[in-house]
Amino acid sequence: MSPTSWNRPAAALTLPATPEVDVISLGRRVRHLRKAAGLTLDDLSAQVGTAPSQLSLIENGKREPKLGLLQMLAGALGLSIDELLGAEPPTRRAALEIEVERYQRSAIYESLKLPKIRVSSRLPMDVLESMVGLQHELERTLNDQVATPEEARRANSKLRAMMKDRNNYFSEYEAEAKKILTGVGHTSGPLSQHVIADIASHLGFSLQHVGDLPHSTRSVTDLKNRRIFLAQSQRADHDPRSVLLQALGHYVLGHQTPKNYGDFLMQRVATNYFAAALMLPEDATVDFLQKAKHAKEIAVEDIRDAFAVSYETAAHRFTNLATEHLDIRTHFQKTHESGIIYKAYENDGVTFPQDHTGAIEGQPSCKFWTSRVVFDVADKFRAYNQYTDTPAGTYWCTARTEHSPNGEFSVSVGVPYAQVKWFRGRDTTERSTSMCPDENCCRRPPAALTSAWAGNAWPSARAHSHLLAAMPPGAFPGVDETEVYSFLQAHSDA
Repeated sequence: MSPTSWNRPAAALTLPATPEVDVISLGRRVRHLRKAAGLTLDDLSAQVGTAPSQLSLIENGKREPKLGLLQMLAGALGLSIDELLGAEPPTRRAALEIEVERYQRSAIYESLKLPKIRVSSRLPMDVLESMVGLQHELERTLNDQVATPEEARRANSKLRAMMKDRNNYFSEYEAEAKKILTGVGHTSGPLSQHVIADIASHLGFSLQHVGDLPHSTRSVTDLKNRRIFLAQSQRADHDPRSVLLQALGHYVLGHQTPKNYGDFLMQRVATNYFAAALMLPEDATVDFLQKAKHAKEIAVEDIRDAFAVSYETAAHRFTNLATEHLDIRTHFQKTHESGIIYKAYENDGVTFPQDHTGAIEGQPSCKFWTSRVVFDVADKFRAYNQYTDTPAGTYWCTARTEHSPNGEFSVSVGVPYAQVKWFRGRDTTERSTSMCPDENCCRRPPAALTSAWAGNAWPSARAHSHLLAAMPPGAFPGVDETEVYSFLQAHSDA
């Protein structure tokens, strides 16, 4: 989609950058202002006390002037420094020249091994327009091509490393959630849909449930009329409260249109975290967990029941707060009944399987881990607990299975043996041994079976197409732009 702002300053998503002079934009601005004032290079250089050749380098964006020279240039041109450094190009031609100049200095252009064009006042306007148009189309094509499964896995790996470095705790999102809850007067108890509607109203949005929501979306936000459209009936695997809170999260956190797939993933993590921080407020949840730790009765299902959320949401929220507030290191895993890992996080040293990019998603979980064994447990009412001895140490894990339209999944949370004393279920007698990543652990069949069947079996594999297919193109992968705009237009007309 076209670049869109949520019309709010970003809420502590990134650290503020140190201001830098855009030498290309500054140079074009100086040239434009010099000519508008009827000055030659020699005239202006005489006024500011520098050689015309040095001034030419500045105008061509090849040298950054020192503060003293900036002040003299501003004075000679009758401007303040802020006006001289203004980001807005003075004319359409200047904007095109700046864009062409920037592009010719980019890594993409360098990789093409093409000669550079001298951008001067003699270059026709239609040539500049054509060059900028070609640049945009090339960038779009390259962005589409880069959205591959490998690119997605690399982005996931980078994001997971950042989450581990922060112990999966984001104080900036906690602060935003706390501010919203204070604004609507919610202090304790499960977050009802009525309170969530109050939150939307508090933020200036109205809600509309419709039957024609674009099939590729879970919600659509109309920023022009400040409306959020939701489906009349939600999928069983999506909490309708969470869907709405995530939509509001984009606004509260000041998100811009994603620049790439990594940016898209980071925004999803941010809005998921924000929604969870509203449904399980930090102060109330930490108080609940600290009491459970004191009683040595921490249990994910208790968190689920106390705040009326899904088991998976409760497990995620535990990983947000466990290290920061309880000094407990932990890991999380969501695994499909086929054994394929869909989500994973750890800061406790557990060894997840991963590919050469560092990606865990799409890798098979060890058959002896709690996340796999739980599928064969007959009692689905209670959580299944198990100790597993691994090359990285002994871990205790608790897990449950949940049904979804895509099959059955297990959600497991684990901790190192030294920290199991705080958890209910630590008295389990279930124990297993995993030697993964050693292939002899569970990847290779026993010698007797291999001898009997090697070369005589040809299975037809059930491919996990969502893990293998190229990522859908676009800023919001898989979303049909025309469908969304047509939907908004239809409801705007109505």
